[in-house]
Amino acid sequence: MNNLDEIYYVFSLKNHTYIIEVSVQRAIMTDWTSSMELAGSDPEWKSTLCEILSQADWSVEITPVVDKLKNGERLTLQDGMILFNHKDLFELGRLATSSKKSRFGDNVFFNSNVHINQTNVCVLSCKFCAFSRTKRSKDAYSLSVEQYLSELEKYASRIDEVHSVGGLHPDWDVEYYCELFSSIKERFPSISIKALTAVEIKHLCKISNLPIEELYSRLIDAGLGSLPGGGAEILNDDIRDKICYGKETSQEYIDIHREAHKAGIPSNCTMLFGTIESLEDRLNHMIQLRNLADETSMFQCFVPYPFLPDSTRLPEAQLSTANETLRTIAISRLMLDNIPHIKAYRMNIGDYLTELALNFGADDVDGTVGRESIMHLAGATSSLDYDKYQLGKLISDAGCIPVIRDTKYENFSPYIIKSPQRPRRLKVINTEG
Repeated sequence: MNNLDEIYYVFSLKNHTYIIEVSVQRAIMTDWTSSMELAGSDPEWKSTLCEILSQADWSVEITPVVDKLKNGERLTLQDGMILFNHKDLFELGRLATSSKKSRFGDNVFFNSNVHINQTNVCVLSCKFCAFSRTKRSKDAYSLSVEQYLSELEKYASRIDEVHSVGGLHPDWDVEYYCELFSSIKERFPSISIKALTAVEIKHLCKISNLPIEELYSRLIDAGLGSLPGGGAEILNDDIRDKICYGKETSQEYIDIHREAHKAGIPSNCTMLFGTIESLEDRLNHMIQLRNLADETSMFQCFVPYPFLPDSTRLPEAQLSTANETLRTIAISRLMLDNIPHIKAYRMNIGDYLTELALNFGADDVDGTVGRESIMHLAGATSSLDYDKYQLGKLISDAGCIPVIRDTKYENFSPYIIKSPQRPRRLKVINTEG
């Protein structure tokens, strides 16, 4: 099957018209499949991990933790603190990589997606957020359905997922999102919709006066495929009252995702770290997510990302160093034994740290993204114009094998890195005279 689209560009220069032919590779996922619950991981990964760990030497300080992992035992908060306080960062990375390799070998996953934030108008004003605006703000925006579709159309030929989160618009109820999702599926049926954080779901239930079960039913019928899991921040209400007052409580975040999973909607889950939380808070956060994953098996990917301070109102934030970010990613891989994937979120931590994170337990780098506002307004500098070749190259440079996935981690295809073809000049038309 040919997966190349030929596109022709015509332009004029100095009275000559040039026709340029380029080839664009479409996203295809055909080589192997998996269930949503396994999400591409080896079901026998624990026995493989035991073999890998038994073949290596480990320092005395972390040997008790290694022994637990060998025996298939779950790590506790106390084990996590041992790892956070372990001085040898590279040994920790080696341990987390062993866990990753037991699940996926050398494979690292990405997809072809675009992030479109439908509105920055929000009834809340979280201290860490540089994105939200009031309705009266000069730079406030709210995309109509047609405006959204016009923006999506710019990327539709080369993506298979649209990721949409935004502010809590005071006037938008479930009708807007049902119209939006159904319009996306009608115009772009092959594009999967990953949308709405937990607080957006809570807001829609309230403004639409609907129980959450009915809300999910309507959104699924309209085309919603999965939830991105954003907004978890730190699942400690004392901290949430200081950094994101008015958002859903810790328990509400868990309950909203439990109901999504019951409705058959898989999701990611997240953690914002480097604000005012302690190391114990991070570990308790992971344990709460792990407990829900025990119930539902529908958390597919954990996305830990550090707080970015620019243009926010949280001067007391501790901020995360590169060392701490890699350590947190590695420990999340070891603590979360029932969430298949750990994402190095390139939009937040940048290319260099993402490449390093692939040797600290991370096995996913998100996708091509195309456009994104929330992280970049907070200070992210990651490139937004990466294509599959550049992501594949980043993964390969880290010593891993790039694999294209779909949104729900059900379909996979190895990505063969080929240098982009130089444009081929076909003909020159003399327009003089």
